[in-house]
Amino acid sequence: MVKVLICDDQDFAREGLQLILETDPELQVVGVAQDGADAIEKVDQLQPDLVLMDLKMPGINGIQATQAIHDKHPEIFVLVLTTYDGDAWVFDAIRSGASGYLLKDSPRDRLIAAIKETVQGKTHVDPGVAGKLLTHIAHTRVATDTTLAKSLSDREKDVLKLLAHGLTNTEIAQQLYLSEGTVKNYVSSLFTKLDVADRTQAAVKALRYGLVNLNDL
Repeated sequence: MVKVLICDDQDFAREGLQLILETDPELQVVGVAQDGADAIEKVDQLQPDLVLMDLKMPGINGIQATQAIHDKHPEIFVLVLTTYDGDAWVFDAIRSGASGYLLKDSPRDRLIAAIKETVQGKTHVDPGVAGKLLTHIAHTRVATDTTLAKSLSDREKDVLKLLAHGLTNTEIAQQLYLSEGTVKNYVSSLFTKLDVADRTQAAVKALRYGLVNLNDL
């Protein structure tokens, strides 16, 4: 059971999200908060597994609340759910410790899946903001993770480079003169080694840890 705290300054949004999440027997809404200060206080009281966090709120906003929660309770995940996809909002949320960033028009199934997979350590970034985040990370990546790099075969690195560039399995197969089934197997292996759930997460991690060079893109 995943315990969720919902934080949003709009009554109808909190109520709607609660109704949506309670349709899944594996999720439990343990509380709701109306702003960042309320969320910080209720995290202390309720100890949820994950906070579903709005950003633009009066007083302490979602960015500030995310930072405070992450600093005090690093084991508690914060998943941003907002209408804002501006660069500053996205980057500030991730820098403040958010584990993912979804827009409020996300389908119900994507939202529920994102919550469950976030508490498993996966990173969810809405497709609408993924491009901005990838570009930002590409310019601010840390040193190459040599252990992770050594775990990848040369062919896996080739596939990862093209995947990070946004190519489909069919396009990768054409570029590398491989069958589409073989590429699918390489992609599956990459997901396992990188500990990610999808292509966006793989591209983010590849750029973040220097597995793909900026000159390759």
